Amino acid sequence: MASNLKFTKELITFLGKSVIALLETLIFTFIPRPRKNVAGEIVLITGAGRGLGRLLALRFAHLGSVLVLWDVNKEGNEETCRMAREAGATRVYAYTCDCSQKEEIYRVAEQTYKCFLPAMIANDHGHLVCISSSAGLIGVNKLADYCASKFAAYGFAESVFIETIVQKLKGVKTTIVCPFFINTGMFEGCSTVRPFLLPILEPEYVVEKIVDAILKEKVYLYVPRFLYFVMVLKSVLPVKIALLLSDFMGVFNIMDGFVCKKKKH
Repeated sequence: MASNLKFTKELITFLGKSVIALLETLIFTFIPRPRKNVAGEIVLITGAGRGLGRLLALRFAHLGSVLVLWDVNKEGNEETCRMAREAGATRVYAYTCDCSQKEEIYRVAEQTYKCFLPAMIANDHGHLVCISSSAGLIGVNKLADYCASKFAAYGFAESVFIETIVQKLKGVKTTIVCPFFINTGMFEGCSTVRPFLLPILEPEYVVEKIVDAILKEKVYLYVPRFLYFVMVLKSVLPVKIALLLSDFMGVFNIMDGFVCKKKKH
């Protein structure tokens, strides 16, 4: 009897909170969600020497953030530092760091997720942003290694997000970003046969979406919005139909024109 009463109470609580969450979602669908102020906040950007990293640094410079820039390319990173100061940032710090090497990360600042989180947890304040990819949502032909790394990044960030929820850390936020291919040169030669649904994205557009998601404290950001629909279809469609859809969208052959660029040592 006691167990039945407990179940009934938990069910009613779950349904009540679900209705409130649904109403909140509907309200913010029509009313812009308030943005948080990041002026004076410390923003660490990895890969800041070019591409999205540089554009994000300039965007946060305009917002008055304190910038910490990491990149393996010293010249590119220092150029971003200069540009950020010209954009209005009063405090910018550039460090040469190869983020693929754990020893390098500890050498530069002794700070990784492991070291950031204790301070964030203690202060119940901070925002973790993971740049994953649409390739972290769906497997892509001829892109197995990249997909594996992006699936891992997505899963790791989502697990950390769940841990903050379980620990009731209301001040520690997470944003997981999954964009389609971006016109940065990394995937030169790749094309899309349905650009009205899955366009090759411009970096400036993606950066605006990322910053907006951070300021609105969104947990998930898929760009373009068609990816949200794709994820729903992936969950409900039979595998054979999902494969037919992928073929129709040209996903099977998206890497056919890829121009591989060898790293300079």
